[in-house]
Amino acid sequence: MKRDSFSSKLVSYVLYFFYQILNFATMRRVLTRVVNRVLMSQPFAPSITGFEAEIHSHGRRKLVVGLGNRGMEETRHSVGMAVLGALAARLGVSDRWRGDRHVSGEVILSKVQDTDVVLLRPKLLMNVNGVSVAKAAAKYGVQPEDVLLVHDELDKPLGKIALKHGGSARGHNGVRSCVDCLQTDVMRRLRVGIGRPSGKTSVERHVLSRFTSEEKTTLDSVLVQSVDLLLAQLLPPDSTQSASSPAGRQRSSAAQVTDGTVPAAQS
Repeated sequence: MKRDSFSSKLVSYVLYFFYQILNFATMRRVLTRVVNRVLMSQPFAPSITGFEAEIHSHGRRKLVVGLGNRGMEETRHSVGMAVLGALAARLGVSDRWRGDRHVSGEVILSKVQDTDVVLLRPKLLMNVNGVSVAKAAAKYGVQPEDVLLVHDELDKPLGKIALKHGGSARGHNGVRSCVDCLQTDVMRRLRVGIGRPSGKTSVERHVLSRFTSEEKTTLDSVLVQSVDLLLAQLLPPDSTQSASSPAGRQRSSAAQVTDGTVPAAQS
């Protein structure tokens, strides 16, 4: 009888602990959604001049976003920002970042061939990055299906990247914020593997840590291949560039992705 009583109490305690964890996660998600709604409800009527006005006069344009935490650009969780920085450098516009208070972020307006492209680095915390993304999409007239999110992915090891066309946030708070604020999940996503923590290291501590010296060697290859894949996505579908040209090689690289994963060099 005592053994049964002990087992019953143990099960009760375990279930109680499990429900508490679920409640905490649910409350945090609800709180984040409320913050998203409050920030999105602020007045937003920016004046558009110069190249900002010109970009509206053309056809469809693309928005590429590096998700992350402001002030923590070198951490694993902000690897999307590192990829965006590498893209800006490849385009030769890395000196053109400017703050835009209307979208709570830093932006660059550029072109990839004839495609108008807006690069965005949110200045908000990861969990509310979607506010910045939604406001930038509204300001520059970008449709959700033309938004490309670049973010870290725990379920892929460092050295792997994958392109995902829409779908659920899969537990990523920054993506969830984007889905909530844009009210759709059609956005394409470039998922950059950072791997899961080893030993007793918590996920939170892992994602907020910096890459080791050895990992940075692999990261360099990841950045190159990520930019190649991004550029291939930004090129017009009817591009007739040859495979020997830089743009053609980027398209060829993307065409080789059969399972949504591009392997990067391992250190």
